[in-house]
Formats: sequence, structure tokens, C-alpha cells
Amino acid sequence: MIGFGTLAVLVLAGLAGPLLGLSRRWFVPVVGGEILAGVLVGPEVIGAVDPHAPAIAFLGEVGFAMLMLGVGMHLPLRDRRLRASLRTGGLLAGSVTILAVPAGLLAATLAGTAHAAVYALVLASGSAAVLLPALQEAGVEGGIALPVMAQVTIADVLTIVAIPIVLQPSRLSHAVLGTALVAAAAAIVVLIARAIQPRSWVHELRLRSKQRHWALDLRLALLVVFFLAWLAQRSGTSILIAGFGAGVAVAILGGPERLSTQVRGVADGFFVPLYFVVLGASLDVGALFSQPSLLALAGALIALTVAIRLLATRLVRTPRVGALAASAQLGVPAAVASLGLSEHVLSSATATAIIASALASLAVGSVGVALIVRREIEAAQAGAGSAAASSSARGGSGTPAAA
Repeated sequence: MIGFGTLAVLVLAGLAGPLLGLSRRWFVPVVGGEILAGVLVGPEVIGAVDPHAPAIAFLGEVGFAMLMLGVGMHLPLRDRRLRASLRTGGLLAGSVTILAVPAGLLAATLAGTAHAAVYALVLASGSAAVLLPALQEAGVEGGIALPVMAQVTIADVLTIVAIPIVLQPSRLSHAVLGTALVAAAAAIVVLIARAIQPRSWVHELRLRSKQRHWALDLRLALLVVFFLAWLAQRSGTSILIAGFGAGVAVAILGGPERLSTQVRGVADGFFVPLYFVVLGASLDVGALFSQPSLLALAGALIALTVAIRLLATRLVRTPRVGALAASAQLGVPAAVASLGLSEHVLSSATATAIIASALASLAVGSVGVALIVRREIEAAQAGAGSAAASSSARGGSGTPAAA
């Protein structure tokens, strides 16, 4: 049984993310504050939140599905500019995936733990939900950024689909069939939506929804998410596939801007912070610092994450700053930690090490975005200077100037 007092504690803990993110001197990821607050209110410290209580665990699962919905919605599947960068982005994502296999083995060896396949999956992942908004906020929409956007989009899709298979190889057939069933249901939703979108009654209904604040698009999106989540549970796969599938469907259909705003309000305002607080309450930070091998694992994961991306840019011959930006990870490590804990595949300490490396990767990705912005500014200034010099040279050689 969960009461309003517990809900108040969860919401209060979730506020730690934005509060810590206010600092201009130190970069603190919002999710870092939420996870840290979860550790504090969890059983390891205060004990105000029991992450294993059925009601709290269920709310956490809803938040997990909403997180993956946001990840899917952030995929720029309708961005035509990415088509020219798909080859380069695919080569980068493929190179990183190949390099992640020996890197995962190396991480397991350095830490003296098992789960090399899990580590390889984490190392190969990207985070479009983190990188794309960061690039858009910085005003970078082309140049170096396009191949990186294509790379993380491809990496997101491949690694998210692979999570249930890697974590539960003994249930491979269930995971594959369940994933195929959820994907087929999401595809049917897309086909139905495309078939009825041009109808006049649909336009009229959506217009009335906008005028009278019915939020029909949001209600239908949530209906799809929860139906796919039910289907995923019944078919033996993870709800992460359901949330991600619903998000991809919205990305393909190109939902209205108000839908994205409404989803952010529901998800980022409550469910996703709650999910990270509950995740934090499930972690064992004490064990991480008391076991040098797990600290070594966290350090190895972040170092290898950056190293294999730098090597991939060298192989594909793309700018190295893109490797730093592409190092940002969130959705896949969080999903691996959550599912690994719920399925008793990972220990709490190992999940903590994975989350710690993901938080460090967000800082690396932030540095990469800043460097991309600097490169774009320098390129624009160089282009302007070259154009000015060319114009001056033409004027000095007797070329008539335009009146």
C-alpha cells in the first residue's frame, strides 16, 4: 500500500535533479540528482522508500515505459537531412558495436566479474534522447552533428531491441517472439493512424480537442503505450520494447508539437523522475565503494566507451569531437540496470557501477556537444572571412562593384 506521504517523498526526491542542475560551475546531470536522492531516501540511508513494495515498483515500471516512450519519440526518423548521413552514421555505429565486443570482455576481465555481453551492450549503446535535444538547444543542426545523430539513432534502436535477448539468453525464443509481436502491433497502429489521418472528421476532432483541451493525442498515445506494455508482459518480453515501440510510432507519424509538450509534462514532470528515484533506491552505493573491482568496472566502462568511439572515428575518418558527443548514454544503461535487478541477473552493486559510468558519460557527451558548437562557430567564421577576402580581392582587381 502506498500513501500520499510516500508520493510526496518521491516527488520531493525528484526535485533534487533540477536543483543540482542549477549550478553553472559544475555539470550535474538531472538524472544524477534524482538517482542520488533515491539512494538517500532508499533502504540504504533513510528508508523512506521501499523500491520493492508492489505499488512503488509498479509506478517505477510505468516511469520506465514513459522513459522509453521519450527515447523513441526523440529518434529523428522524419528528418530528411539524416538520410545523407546514414551511411557514415551506420559505419560509425557498426564499428562501435564490433569494438564493443572485445571491450566488454576487457571490462569483465579488469573487474573480475561476469556479464561481458551485458557490458558490450552498454558500451555499444547511444542516447538520442540526451544528445538530440542538447544539439538542438545549442543550435547545431548540420555539419559534424548529422553523422553523430545518425550514429546514436541506429545504436539506440539496435541496443534497445537486444536488451531482453542479452539479459535472458535462456528465454531467447520468448524474447524474440514477444518483441516481434509488440513491433507488429506498433506497426498496425502506425498503419491505422496513417489511414485515418487525412479524414475530415479526424481533423475536426483534433481541432476540437485543441480548443477544448481534451488532450486526445496524449490519451491515445498513453493508450498505445499501456496496451503494448500489457502485450509485452503477456508475450514474455520487456515493457521497454513497448514504450520504445510506441515512441517510434509517434516519431514515424510525426505527432503535433503539443503532444511532445504534453508527454514531457506527464513523463518528465512525474513518472520519469519517479523511475530514477526508485532506481536509485534499488542501488547499493556502499558496496560499490567497498569493492575495488566494481569501481574498476565503472572506470573501465566509461574509459572504454570513449576509447572505442574515438577509434571508430579514426577508422571511418570523421571528426573526433563527434566521438565525445556520441559517448553520452542513459536509456540503455538504465534499462539494463532495472531489468538486470528485477530479473536477478545483476547484483545491486554491479547495477550501481553501470549507472555510475552512464552518469559520467553524460558529462563527456556535454563536453563533446560544446566542442561541436565551437567547431561549427569556427567554421562559420572561417567561411565568412574567406568570403570577405574573396570579395575584397575581386574589388581590388578592377571587378566592377554592384551598384
